[in-house]
Amino acid sequence: MVQHAHLPRPALKRILDATSDDPFAVLGPHAVEGARHVTVFDPGAAELHAVIGKKTHPLDPVADLPGIFCGAVPGDAPYGLRGKDASGQTWDMEDPYRFGPVLGEIDEYLLGEGTHSQLWNALGAHVMTHEGVHGTHFAVWAPNARRVSVVGTFNGWDGRRHLMRRRGATGVWEIFIPGAGEGTVYKYEIIGAQGNLMPLKADPVGFGSQHPPENASVVRDIRGYGWSDEAWMTKRAARNSRDAPISVYEVHLGSWKRKADNRRISYVEAATELVEYVTEMGFTHIELMPISEYPFDGSWGYQPVGLFAPTVRHGPPHEFRDLVNAAHKAGVGVILDWVPGHFPTDPHGLGQFDGTALYEHADPREGFHQDWNTLIYNYGRREVKNFLTSNALYWLEEYHVDGLRVDAVASMLYRDYSRKDGEWVPNKDGGRENYEAIDVLRDMNIQTYGAHEGILTVAEESTSFPKVSRPVYEDGLGFGFKWNMGWMNDTLEYMKKDPIYRKHHHNQMTFGLVYAFSENFILPISHDEVVHGKGSMLTRMPGNDWERFANLRAYYGFMWGHPGKKLIFMGQEFAQGAEWNHDAELDWAALGNPAHGGIQALVRDLNKLYAATPALHVKDCDPEGFQWIEENDADRSVFVWRRKGHAGDPEVVVLCNFTPQEQNYRVGLPEAGEWREALNTDAGVYGGQDRGNMGGVTAKPGDSHGLPAVAEVYLPPLSTVFLIKA
Repeated sequence: MVQHAHLPRPALKRILDATSDDPFAVLGPHAVEGARHVTVFDPGAAELHAVIGKKTHPLDPVADLPGIFCGAVPGDAPYGLRGKDASGQTWDMEDPYRFGPVLGEIDEYLLGEGTHSQLWNALGAHVMTHEGVHGTHFAVWAPNARRVSVVGTFNGWDGRRHLMRRRGATGVWEIFIPGAGEGTVYKYEIIGAQGNLMPLKADPVGFGSQHPPENASVVRDIRGYGWSDEAWMTKRAARNSRDAPISVYEVHLGSWKRKADNRRISYVEAATELVEYVTEMGFTHIELMPISEYPFDGSWGYQPVGLFAPTVRHGPPHEFRDLVNAAHKAGVGVILDWVPGHFPTDPHGLGQFDGTALYEHADPREGFHQDWNTLIYNYGRREVKNFLTSNALYWLEEYHVDGLRVDAVASMLYRDYSRKDGEWVPNKDGGRENYEAIDVLRDMNIQTYGAHEGILTVAEESTSFPKVSRPVYEDGLGFGFKWNMGWMNDTLEYMKKDPIYRKHHHNQMTFGLVYAFSENFILPISHDEVVHGKGSMLTRMPGNDWERFANLRAYYGFMWGHPGKKLIFMGQEFAQGAEWNHDAELDWAALGNPAHGGIQALVRDLNKLYAATPALHVKDCDPEGFQWIEENDADRSVFVWRRKGHAGDPEVVVLCNFTPQEQNYRVGLPEAGEWREALNTDAGVYGGQDRGNMGGVTAKPGDSHGLPAVAEVYLPPLSTVFLIKA
């Protein structure tokens, strides 16, 4: 044991106590009277040497400071370390405290300003070569922490070994750890603002995680993926536009299909099986329920902890890219559910991250979601806003996803969402609107649309908040589309009624057209409609077995003929009989029943008709593309309308009969001549009884429904018929 007069012993004592916020001030190389001295902490070493080339230079143990070694190391060439324990075992390692910082001044400026659009390139864990040595750079935002360490399997989860350096006023801590690389398991050990040791925290910007229920972060090298989707990326703007046929298949990847022993499907398997199925079914987009890492299976991903990590349940990040790449090569877009509205209270998560309400509001009236027992982001904090908007950009940039469907937007927009008087804090003007959350949503849309041509964003917004899908420069929120929750609720309420009572609720099917063009709408029949005791789409239909299937077929025809893009949840396309179970695969065996197979064939043909017929999609969001022919025939529960495309596009007339009686219906048509029966939901191939119009009808000149031609159209019981001008 020796004394070193130049060593600041109180600072070294703080290294031993793991309370130092400035370890680089004492550890690593420092000039002492013109010579380089190296100070190292290694609690497992009995001897320690600095190594330069083939020469070793002993470092002396420092008296009364166990594990601290110091000594002169001549020259300025990079050195390594060689340790020996009491048993004589030796090891070689690099000294993390001999490396300079990785983050530069521009990073510091943007981080401090809260405008780092590629935040993930600064924070998180990055495999790299730094100053000629391979390792991983770790950086985390914890402005009120007294000390932050990286801990993991590489250092025995010892918070003394890799104390991080604080980067000025940014609140960011960083360290380069030589030798750490792909697959390294880690967390952050933090002494909080009050001096207490926090629960170990996962990396908020980590790219990977352990398999649940384990919850440490895992270093993932996400560089260098070989994308081969150029053809899709150059044309996706046309595929995601207001005038495109957009039909979305919503998928919970963990329960779409299971493998042997109930194993979840992998991203690689889905790249073949899911993409082939979606392509065959004619869907244009897959929407994945949240795949950002989440701890609790029962949340279905809607309580994420790792916003930057594709869940490892299905494979590592590059394999998720395999799924996206395969979808694109098949001409299918990929939309991710994105959850910026709240996050769970799990100890390893964002809550009280540095001992303060950092990501969340301190006041539970603003920061706690009563419905979901989760925490609400502090949208007014610039760093939190930056965290969320950059995360949206991350998925578009790093994973080539084509869009984001933003969950629970209504809960973000209103400060009194699901709260009683006295349980919420008004805005600065005394109102209920959450100005800060609105600003985050607008900024997210500005940045994503500005940075990535052809993407789309979708709001799940259940209120009448104005201009959700209007540009920000028109005082809108800037979304590309909005889910039409009102249409969904009204029409499903109508459909569940016995047909004898439907005439009294006729307006539930027509009311949606009052506001159908106020937003760019998607018609959603999502997972929320087949959970929590609601049953399945099939069991919500009235009547006997045949009538339930016929009702559902007629309803799907109504939906695909109605203005608005389309979305259904997996299993609905073949009328799964049971309510969705997230712990098991869909009931694919049901397809052995012709009635279920018929529904599947119908959805496939509806998708293909929708995509191939401009009048059914180019003006989905334009009132000029729709006109009622008959909206008031409540006694017969019949609805008739026309869909129009651009000049020269053949018009489509859609007729729905929601009674169990056949009807010969005299109806006005836009033109005299032949009208082809393009689809009839009573066709035998769909499980119907093949009653129809023998391939079409002939419209003769005459005035009916204010139109210049008239025809007799046979409407089978509980059916929808599509007529296209031949």
